[in-house]
Amino acid sequence: MPSNRLARSTSPYLRQHAHNPVDWWPWSEEALASARREGRPILLSIGYSACHWCHVMAHESFEDPGTAELMNRLFVNIKVDREERPDLDRVYQTAHQMLTGRPGGWPLTVFLDPSDLMPFFAGTYFPPAARHGLIAFPDLLQRVAEAWQSRGGDIAAQSRALAEALAAMERPGDIPGELDARPLQGARQRLQEAFDRRYGGFGDAPKFPHPTDLAFLLGQADEGLQALASASLKAMLRGGIYDQIGGGFFRYAVDRRWEIPHFEKMLYDNGPLLGLLAEAHRITADEDFRRGALATAAWIRREMQSPEGGLYATLDADSDGREGAFYLWTPEEVREVLGDTADAGLLAAWGLDRPANFEGRWHLREIPERAPEEVLEAARERLREAREARPRPARDEKVLTAWNALAITGLARSARLLDDPGAAQTAEAALDFLRQHLWQDGRLYASWKEGHLGVPGFLDDHAFLLEALLEMLQLRWRTRDLTWARALAGRLLTRFRDPAGGFFFTADDHERLIQRPKPLGDDSTPSGNGVAARALLRLGHILAEPELIEAGAQTLKAAWSAMEATPHAHGALLLALAEWLEPPELLVVRAERETAPQWREGLRRTYNPHRLSLLIPPETDDLPPALRGYTPRGAAVAYLCVNGRCLPPLARPEELPSP
Repeated sequence: MPSNRLARSTSPYLRQHAHNPVDWWPWSEEALASARREGRPILLSIGYSACHWCHVMAHESFEDPGTAELMNRLFVNIKVDREERPDLDRVYQTAHQMLTGRPGGWPLTVFLDPSDLMPFFAGTYFPPAARHGLIAFPDLLQRVAEAWQSRGGDIAAQSRALAEALAAMERPGDIPGELDARPLQGARQRLQEAFDRRYGGFGDAPKFPHPTDLAFLLGQADEGLQALASASLKAMLRGGIYDQIGGGFFRYAVDRRWEIPHFEKMLYDNGPLLGLLAEAHRITADEDFRRGALATAAWIRREMQSPEGGLYATLDADSDGREGAFYLWTPEEVREVLGDTADAGLLAAWGLDRPANFEGRWHLREIPERAPEEVLEAARERLREAREARPRPARDEKVLTAWNALAITGLARSARLLDDPGAAQTAEAALDFLRQHLWQDGRLYASWKEGHLGVPGFLDDHAFLLEALLEMLQLRWRTRDLTWARALAGRLLTRFRDPAGGFFFTADDHERLIQRPKPLGDDSTPSGNGVAARALLRLGHILAEPELIEAGAQTLKAAWSAMEATPHAHGALLLALAEWLEPPELLVVRAERETAPQWREGLRRTYNPHRLSLLIPPETDDLPPALRGYTPRGAAVAYLCVNGRCLPPLARPEELPSP
């Protein structure tokens, strides 16, 4: 079968299009130069390997010879994997929203002027024939080409206006003199108003988990607000957005009840949700949260970890040519696997006594009062084993630094709070993989596939990995990880920092695009600025480095106008603001190997989300100056510092104050 230039790519998404009749280019200077030389507009198509509608448009249009002939004759066609080039995706998603007045999505379809790469028309999915108010893709191609030929003046004027609008987004808003709690109060109010009191979560369908909002609520010293987060997590665990058989969460639910998901599984969702489940268990002692966390960590280890330790990116929504086919059941199939144990109560516990809920089959949700947990657990394992014989969803096996870091943070937190050695081993292996393969000569890279590095890392890669290292240091101590954390912080300050405050998404030596964004709000992942601010504040307190603390504070000040306007959209920044207003406690324990387990258990028992706890072996002698004063004494000693003052040393974990 003939192939195009994408056959040479390591991206699974680009490879999916390697045998299209479309003359695809990857994003490259060669492709851009070709468009400029020929004077043809660029058709930029952005997607990712697990995207269902990307597959649909590829099958309907990009595999069609007639459509491909139009594309090849009228445009220079460039295909981008948004997971490898989040910078391009972020910029052109923003441009799409400005041009259309609507949020974008994937596949993203953008037509660019080759001279300056400004978009002059944008959309998402287009069908092969007109339907549901959408123009047919072949008709769209011809109309865009005609506009390019006949309306150059209008396109130029629109491009100038768009360039000005993009530039305006980079200008700082009003900088406050002092930071205060008003955005925190606003977020509490907005999230309470948006909370779905019947089904949990926020808003209506489609329903996304919003882990950063849940993290904000769980961190509040208010049982009512914590209950909103716990109720949302419980509803997700009981619903179809959670894989009842194999563990792990799907991307989102298409309905308000969390019953039917869009069946792709993303690493970046499961890391944060795993950590939240562990925190919810420590707060509520609800065993459902513990079971969900352990099962999700086991799913990551079983299905998403490479033999070398790195964590894969996604599982596709489709298998065997159908969406969700790997996960669906019939009552007859369940009875065949479980035999005599599949009584009416067990079937009812997963909704199998009700009408089919997805294309004539059943996607399982849980009604636990219908069957004892030990019965459900035994049945889950047998069904999971039987499910393994089915055609599996495709897996995108590239390793993304930012997503690995989110997962490492969740795994490490769960390992620490739930005493889960498997999660700890998974996190350790993933972190060591990043250090070995994606940290090269003092520079962090964004992706790795089959031994090939992607582009240099973005803000999220550095910020999320810095947060992961701080979480790993609380799980177990390695001085080299603290050294690595300080190096990452240094790159943030020297390569990404805006002198006006905050951080750009791209480094100062990155490829120049039509905009250098400085993202503040959360989207499918936490805001890189929010995570960076909080991590810098924490690292600054550990190392006693005012420069790091000031960088975190300046980020919050630069984001102040945005936080005031829509506080609920800036959860990661709110978490940082809360720590600026009330700095975390710092607990340093120097315990011998024999007494360290008692201290770890004591820390779990007195869990305090506003405490940084470091268990440093007494033989460690390569500590930075700020930690050298916490000297070993006998079998164990703990130093607790609160609000700028250190309390008398503690000799036993029973002396730890409760939160």
